[in-house]
Amino acid sequence: MPEPRPLQGASLGFIAGYVDTLGFIGLAGLFTAHVTGNFVMIGRTIVDPTQDLLMKLLVFPVFILAVMMTRVLVASWQAGGKPALRNAMLLQFFLLLGCMVLGWATGARTAFDSPLVVLTGMLGAAGMAVQNAYGKLLQGKEDATTVMTGNVTMMSIALVDAMRGDAEAQARARRLAGPICGFGVGAISGALAWKFAGFLGLLPVIVLLAVLAWQAGRREAQGATAAQRAG
Repeated sequence: MPEPRPLQGASLGFIAGYVDTLGFIGLAGLFTAHVTGNFVMIGRTIVDPTQDLLMKLLVFPVFILAVMMTRVLVASWQAGGKPALRNAMLLQFFLLLGCMVLGWATGARTAFDSPLVVLTGMLGAAGMAVQNAYGKLLQGKEDATTVMTGNVTMMSIALVDAMRGDAEAQARARRLAGPICGFGVGAISGALAWKFAGFLGLLPVIVLLAVLAWQAGRREAQGATAAQRAG
């Protein structure tokens, strides 16, 4: 497993916060980066019926299938000696690109249960499911970049332990701060991007994801070369 890379963790946290917020605004309260919030929104419809329930019901099987697909692909890439993290990031890149294009094509948000809008939400959720999956499968000790509840809890514990003189806790708190701060900045940026560009506001994080994929590919290629020389 790779060693933690603080900048990568912060960047992925930024992407998650950005996409989750922009999608929440543009897709009638759909959480694309995680499914917990969608349970709450479904519960809300019991007392406040709305027409946007379809996407939130469909997001669960789509999210699960995207995670399962990523698991199968990662196993295949690893067995074939291919750059698994780079390829997983590229898969997310294309899913988010499709989300942006379809979202832009739908225009004004008039019918949240229309096929194109629902497909837009599903592509966004699938893209973020891929990030959830490769984060667990390929990023070693790096902490979650898509859901911040666990990170904030662990950082709070680490801060107390750090104040008691635990050097490892100090390092852990610094590591956790990257995704948390990245997610927060991403959330603000995603809201502003929606205000000024709508779904086209996804373009900056799609470009960032392409850069991260390129960097991951370079590291994986260097690691494979080093392993061959050592063998």
